[in-house]
Amino acid sequence: MNSLSKTELKEFLDYKVDEFNRPDFIELDPISIPHQFYLKEDIEIAAFLTATISWGNRKAILGAANQMIQIMGESPYDFIMNCEDYKSPQISNFYYRTFNGVDFCYFLESIRNIYLNHGGLERIFNTLTSKYSVQESITEFKHIFFELPHPTRTLKHVSDPSTGSAAKRLNMMLRWLIREDNKGVDFGLWKNISPSKLSIPLDVHSGNTARKLGMLARKQNDAKAVVDLDSVLKEFDPIDPVKYDFALFGLGVIEKF
Repeated sequence: MNSLSKTELKEFLDYKVDEFNRPDFIELDPISIPHQFYLKEDIEIAAFLTATISWGNRKAILGAANQMIQIMGESPYDFIMNCEDYKSPQISNFYYRTFNGVDFCYFLESIRNIYLNHGGLERIFNTLTSKYSVQESITEFKHIFFELPHPTRTLKHVSDPSTGSAAKRLNMMLRWLIREDNKGVDFGLWKNISPSKLSIPLDVHSGNTARKLGMLARKQNDAKAVVDLDSVLKEFDPIDPVKYDFALFGLGVIEKF
């Protein structure tokens, strides 16, 4: 496949974007969790928490994310803002792989602090996003997220591109909340950040697919690889480069490319 011309490769990827970027993609993907809600704040919180635990088997991710939602009830926002005991057994006993009840407790406390004292998740990213990219805002978001006294172990659950991380999960959350194309998958809730500033949610599947297609030479799935792949995708579509996440992910995970 890496023998394709640039024009042929773009046409192939555009075709795959159209194939996967449709409502029937939602049911088996983590994005199905925030799609359970209608209130903006509920969608944001569900997206952030779901993205945070989105590594491993998709079925397991969905099971754990739905468990999180069940704990918080019909409105994650209302639950977080009015919870009287973040260390209650139903919260502290939660775990998914290395994300445990200690982490979950702090995440809920910090999210509450963000909505009480920073105007919410959207305002933070609106304020911090640079002229060109959301990557610096992810780094600054992590500083804000951990401004409360926090367990050291919980730091690992929020990635930071400035330390070399691909920040796959936060880039995925930002794609969900910022992209809008009327296809019914991504939400397009945050109107003040251009999709052109988004970065690919690079993981092992999208990375391996990009390498097989000759789009990525770097072997590590890290922040430098994100920059390299972003530059290629922006040549294909400078306005909406991360739409190609559907193609790379679909080819890798669904089609076993």
